[in-house]
Amino acid sequence: MGTDPLRMATAAYLARYKGTSRMHTKSDLRIFLGWCTERNLKPLSVQRAQVELYVRWLQEIRRFRPSTVSRRLSVVAGFYRTCVIDGVLEHSPADHVRRPNVPPESPTLGLSHLQFEALLSVARQSANPNDFALVAMLGLLGLRIFEATGADIHDLGEEHGHRVLRVVGKGTRVVLVPLPPAVGRAIERAVGERVSGPILLNTRGARMDRHAATRRLRNLAAESVVRLPRLHPHMLRHTFVTTMLDAGVDLRDVQIAARHADPRTTMRYDRARNNLDRHPNYILAAYMASGT
Repeated sequence: MGTDPLRMATAAYLARYKGTSRMHTKSDLRIFLGWCTERNLKPLSVQRAQVELYVRWLQEIRRFRPSTVSRRLSVVAGFYRTCVIDGVLEHSPADHVRRPNVPPESPTLGLSHLQFEALLSVARQSANPNDFALVAMLGLLGLRIFEATGADIHDLGEEHGHRVLRVVGKGTRVVLVPLPPAVGRAIERAVGERVSGPILLNTRGARMDRHAATRRLRNLAAESVVRLPRLHPHMLRHTFVTTMLDAGVDLRDVQIAARHADPRTTMRYDRARNNLDRHPNYILAAYMASGT
């Protein structure tokens, strides 16, 4: 991590986080520190203009989405803010750095109702029982991929007459997620006769990770009779939210189900405001059908 003051400053900043939040923050900060090293810059001596160049690098060279650039800049700003609090720096070079404009709608649409049904169908028919459990846990429970792959058999239980799954979420926050019967059956099928260990296994019999999950989803998409986009795990969490909103579930209830701290996060998933199925172009074309 460089000099002792930098190592101590980094440790002090990361100490504010725990669990997966700490892991992701450390990863984002490492990217910035690596960028500085490649340019012979001392992180504790950089100026605002150099942080601006880092943002430009993320946008134009790495070509990250605005939301990713904004998140990584937030990590850098948080690091320097902690340095100021601890007296390592007099002021933060990230204070007045322009943040990218993050669109109010998420650029990922998720799956349509028909596509989601097709994916559930092909996963249910798969010879690998982990496929249906994976799709159900992501798409019907709305779990984040690290929550689904981190779930163990001993996390299954009952609470007030409901079958539940104990989930360790962001910041090691523990929640009990109720299991609808179909999801419970999918998990039971994946677990089989096992009494311990992870719920989801890869093809080698070890714990499934996000990379194996992505491969499984893309294999399922290739087998589907309905054309599906290039799948990744977060697309199913997105589908979980948008399908609820399309079904008329109250935004506050969807926020609770998705465990979003801010309702604006849930609203970013709401494709109803820009739903291609209901686009005004179709209404106009139908209205003018006699003349076209």
